[in-house]
Amino acid sequence: MEKIYLTFLGTGNAIPTKFRNHSAILISYANENLLFDCGEGTQRQFKIIGISPTKITRIFISHWHGDHILGLPGLFQTLAMSNYQKTLKIYGPKGTKRFLSLIQELILDFHINLEIREIEQETLLDEKNFQIHAMPMSHGISSLAYSFILKDKIRLNKKKLKQLKLPNSPILKQLQQGKDIIINGKKIKASQVCYKENGKKITIILDTSLNQNCFSIAKNSDILITEASFTSKEKKQAEEYKHLLAKEAAQIAKKSKSKKLLLTHLSQRYERNPKQILDEAKKIFKNSFIVKDFDKIVL
Repeated sequence: MEKIYLTFLGTGNAIPTKFRNHSAILISYANENLLFDCGEGTQRQFKIIGISPTKITRIFISHWHGDHILGLPGLFQTLAMSNYQKTLKIYGPKGTKRFLSLIQELILDFHINLEIREIEQETLLDEKNFQIHAMPMSHGISSLAYSFILKDKIRLNKKKLKQLKLPNSPILKQLQQGKDIIINGKKIKASQVCYKENGKKITIILDTSLNQNCFSIAKNSDILITEASFTSKEKKQAEEYKHLLAKEAAQIAKKSKSKKLLLTHLSQRYERNPKQILDEAKKIFKNSFIVKDFDKIVL
């Protein structure tokens, strides 16, 4: 299976800190580079980590609060100056088209092609090897969570092929499609030489208060990425600003049967002691971790 690369370009909250930039997460798979949110300074984060922003193929916006989108104007300008030739596909909640038109008005010589799609709840993309799902969240404005789902694949067991002396020919494709074949008068069942390689699921839930859709979209995730803006000590602030507590993030991971929880979007109040966030989450879901800017994960 081709590998999935998950890169955290920004893991901070509304106010960036010395060590945490505004939100931005990159999923790279095959020829796709999918950017989830683009906080202020994201293009510089690309430079620091050594990835060209011109490799971006699609951008997914969770919601239109500044710490998640203020990197877009600078990114667009850099892409235009870098002679970006692709059509940049952008997906986001209701209002995305209007907000992007305002950004375009701000930038002189806007020489990149955009394809914009506003969404609510649906399978956004259904490509050959992967899907993107979205579900609405609860944050006071239109907002979305996303899942990247790498599809299951049927693989051929090379050892079995060799044992059965099957030639490298179109019959192998028939077997992969689940069709039995007859060769040299002998029947070969697809089940004899094929096996299923399970896909992968990465779910990204950013700014939201706890709601049923959190559990639904996160179901059976290999990696669940959620905001963790507050501990239970700040429950009132979390309710006021519609954010998740660390324990609520852990509850989503546990109830959704996710395998691993990565906590992001940390407030500056926890800059010196992020362990408060982690300890609260681990009491409910042991396989919890806090991510930092420039962390990379390979699946």
